[in-house]
Amino acid sequence: MAFPAGFGWGAATSAYQVEGGWDADGKGPCVWDTFTHQGGERVFKNQTGDVACGSYTLWEEDLKCIKQLGLTHYRFSLSWSRLLPDGTTGFINQKGISYYNKIIDDLLANGVTPIVTLYHFDLPQALEDQGGWLSEAIIESFDKYARFCFSTFGDRVKQWITINEPNIFAVMAYEFGVFPPGVPHVGTKAYQAAHNLIKAHARSWHSYDSLFRKEQKGMVSLSIFAGWAEPAEPCSVSDQEAVKRAMAFQLDFFAKPIFIDGDYPEVVKSQVALMSKKQGYSSSRLPEFTEEEKRMIKGTADFFAVQYYTTRLVKNQENRKGELGLLQDVEVEVFPDPSWISLNWVCVVPWGIRKLLKYIKDTYNNPVIYITENGFPQGDPTSFDDTQRWEYFRQTVQELFKAIQLDKVNLQVYCAWSLLDNFEWNQGYNSRFGLFHVDFEDPARPRVPYTSAKEYAKIIRNNGLEGPP
Repeated sequence: MAFPAGFGWGAATSAYQVEGGWDADGKGPCVWDTFTHQGGERVFKNQTGDVACGSYTLWEEDLKCIKQLGLTHYRFSLSWSRLLPDGTTGFINQKGISYYNKIIDDLLANGVTPIVTLYHFDLPQALEDQGGWLSEAIIESFDKYARFCFSTFGDRVKQWITINEPNIFAVMAYEFGVFPPGVPHVGTKAYQAAHNLIKAHARSWHSYDSLFRKEQKGMVSLSIFAGWAEPAEPCSVSDQEAVKRAMAFQLDFFAKPIFIDGDYPEVVKSQVALMSKKQGYSSSRLPEFTEEEKRMIKGTADFFAVQYYTTRLVKNQENRKGELGLLQDVEVEVFPDPSWISLNWVCVVPWGIRKLLKYIKDTYNNPVIYITENGFPQGDPTSFDDTQRWEYFRQTVQELFKAIQLDKVNLQVYCAWSLLDNFEWNQGYNSRFGLFHVDFEDPARPRVPYTSAKEYAKIIRNNGLEGPP
């Protein structure tokens, strides 16, 4: 079961989730600093990322983990407020630049390709105070930040992700209010934020394309979260249509504008317009792109980056009462199959990743695909032997092999989430996705490999699984 020569095996982290050093060496506050410091049980046991894995001072320990695995790729994110404390280039924090320079240089010295994310949920608080992602001004701010990063690190970084999971971020922050800034705006502001996220991505892609690509020869995309959707009743036409709507609102909402034609899927536009009318709005709650914006957005990705964790069953659920909300706009009910093994919010459905990859291939003209996150939480945090969890990883790798060999999907990189146990947003340290265990009670934050890490290292050495698929 050898994968194609040169296939990329990686692992991923993000700045706020692993770095700590929340106010060290001139770093400015980000929205997660503010959010977690407010308490109020928004996060498990009011935990914070103030120290997290301590990677700001323990990078050498992370590098040992990377080398132990034999990774070919390492995906990490830059802390915008560590580099630009108030979010602007008015003040540049040299200590932040030095930290990331060391990571990039050490990776390259060890034959590891960096995949660098510009924005992984941690907006500088100074920009949030000016309206954050709900303000059109954020587009210019993000573009300036992106250009600063391309200029500073792009001589060595050739694979960029502009924005991590804009679909998850928009919904969690603005529909449910469980991510900062922490205020729900049901049915309205998530669309507004998403609109600005797409335009910010597109602007920064054009900046790279016009100012840096010729010299740096890199690639730029964004990472979209996508679960797979299956009809609750396979023979039900209404459930099959519900699945199409679910995929359109979740994945195609961001992918279609960027990869196809600069605009939202028709079903998304018609659904939101119809519900908005029912609710007495004079126009759709979904903003519209101008023709100029559509031209600007179309074609602004050099590869397709996707993050898969799980699959859900989808059932048609008509919004007869015209209730306000994103799920109500989609008119679906989403739930797991009771027979699936469930680990926290992740149902173990490895075959879903193959179906998703085939969907992307067929819908988006067979693009180069990177899986920039995929993983499972460890059920027993006291045990380093996660044999059962490794079995889920193994099954996933089998499905990737089938996708490449049988479906002819152009998958080139796979990144496990995560290199380390880390701060898992609202779940704090209660949810462990790491290949390496981190003891958060020990000030030294020792990293110890789970069984999964040792088994993943074998896959990387063999460029695939041993034995038949």
